[in-house]
Amino acid sequence: MQDKNGNAGKGADAKKDSGLDRHWHLARTPVEMDVAELEYALMRAFEAFGRWQTECLSTVLDLTASGPENAMLHIIRMNDRPKTLKDIARLSNREDIPNMQYSLRKLIGAGLVERTGSGRSGVTYTVTPAGRDITDRYADIRAALLVKAVQSVPNLGKRLQDAAETLDLLTGIYEQVARTAATHRRLPR
Repeated sequence: MQDKNGNAGKGADAKKDSGLDRHWHLARTPVEMDVAELEYALMRAFEAFGRWQTECLSTVLDLTASGPENAMLHIIRMNDRPKTLKDIARLSNREDIPNMQYSLRKLIGAGLVERTGSGRSGVTYTVTPAGRDITDRYADIRAALLVKAVQSVPNLGKRLQDAAETLDLLTGIYEQVARTAATHRRLPR
C-alpha cells in the first residue's frame, strides 16, 4: 500500500493501525517515520551501550571512564598490536582528536595504556600489563552478563549479524550524506 506521496509504507501502516502516532517534524512520510524511528533507537542504544561500558568497566576498575574511553581502551588492545592516534580514530570512526588525546592521557594516567615513540607519526599506544588484566577481566564480565543474555534469546545471533551489516551500511550512507551536507552548507548571512 502506498501513501499519498507514493511511498510504500507497510511497516508504517502496521504501526499506524496500532494506534501509535509516529508523526513528528522528522517523520512526515512513512519512509521518514522509519528512518526517524531507527535514529531514535540508535540514540537510545548508544546511550545504553555507553552506560553498559561504564558499569562493566567499573566492576573491574575504580576509574570513572566514559563509554568512548572504554571503547578506546579495547580498540588499543584489539589484535594486540600498537596503534597510532590515527589508527584509533579510524577504527572508532572519530574525528575529535583533542577529546581523544584527553582520553589517552586519562588512560595513561590510570596505568592502562602506554605511549611509545616520538614525533607525529612515530607515537603508538599499547595496553600495559595492568591494561591487559583489566580488559581480560572486562571480557569475563561481558561474557558472564551480556553474552549470556544474548544467548538466551532464540535466533538473536543471526539478527545481530544482520543488524551489524545494516549498521555498517548506514555508517557509509551517513558518511556520504554528511560530506554532501558539508559541501553544500549555506554561507552565513
